[in-house]
Amino acid sequence: MVQALTVNIGAASRERAELLLRWLARRPEDVFLLTETSAGTGTSYLLDQFRNVGYAVVKTPDIDGERGTALVSRIPLAHTQPDPFDEVSIPGRVAFAALDTSPRMWILAVYVPSRDRSADKITRKETFIGSLLKALEELPAEQHDHLVIGGDYNVISADHQPLHSGFLPFEFGLLETLKARGFLDAYRRCSPGIQAYSWIGRTGDGYCYDYFHVGPALADRICDCAYLQETRETRLTDHAAVRLGLQAEAAKLPCDAPSGPDALALF
Repeated sequence: MVQALTVNIGAASRERAELLLRWLARRPEDVFLLTETSAGTGTSYLLDQFRNVGYAVVKTPDIDGERGTALVSRIPLAHTQPDPFDEVSIPGRVAFAALDTSPRMWILAVYVPSRDRSADKITRKETFIGSLLKALEELPAEQHDHLVIGGDYNVISADHQPLHSGFLPFEFGLLETLKARGFLDAYRRCSPGIQAYSWIGRTGDGYCYDYFHVGPALADRICDCAYLQETRETRLTDHAAVRLGLQAEAAKLPCDAPSGPDALALF
C-alpha cells in the first residue's frame, strides 16, 4: 500500500519545526505533502533533515515572502520535464512529481492562497485557482487520470455543513471542477455523509480546507482516508492532517541511518 499525508505546517518556526519533525518521523506514510512552507529557518531545517537521511524532496523556492508547498518522499521520484505546473500564477504553491509505483502515479501538493475582502486578494486567489485548473486540463490523459492531489485548498464545498457565508462562486468552483473531471474526494469516498473539519475558526465553527483528491484511474484503489486532529489539538499547527491510503506497490529509497544530533530526532 502507498500512504500519503498532507499537513499545513503554518510557516513553522525552527522550534516548532523540530516538534513537527519528531511527529512526522513516527508516521508510517511514504509521502508527505507539506503546505504553508516558508523561506524561514523552520522550513529549511525540516526539509534538510529529511534530505540528510535520504528522502527525496521537491520544493520550489518561496519568492518575495510567499508561502508554498513541499513534497517529501521515501518513494523514488521521477521528475516530469517540463513541469506541467510551472505556469501557475504562483509556482511555489505547487509541488509535482511522479512516484515509482505500480501502477505509476503522479502526485501534486497544492496550497491555494487565502484572502480577505480586498479586490487584490480576491483576484490573486481566483487567478491562482484558474491557472491551476488550466494546468490540470492540459495534462496528458495518463497523468491526469493517475494523479493524486492533496493539500490546503482554502475553500469549502457548496454543501459544507455549516455553509459559511462569504465564499465566492470561483471558490466553490474548484471542488466542483475537480469532481466534474473525475477526481474523487477520498474522504467522502471512505466516509460518505460525514462532514470533516480541518481548521476551526475563532467562533468554534469548523471548516474543511484540506483535502486529498484521486484521479479516476485510481478511484478503486482508495482504501483509507482520515483527518488526524492531533496536529491541531497538540498545537503542532492549527490544521488537522489528512491521511490517504491507496492499493499500489512501491519501491522505497534506502534511507540512511541518522548520523548527527539533529537527525536523531527523526528516528
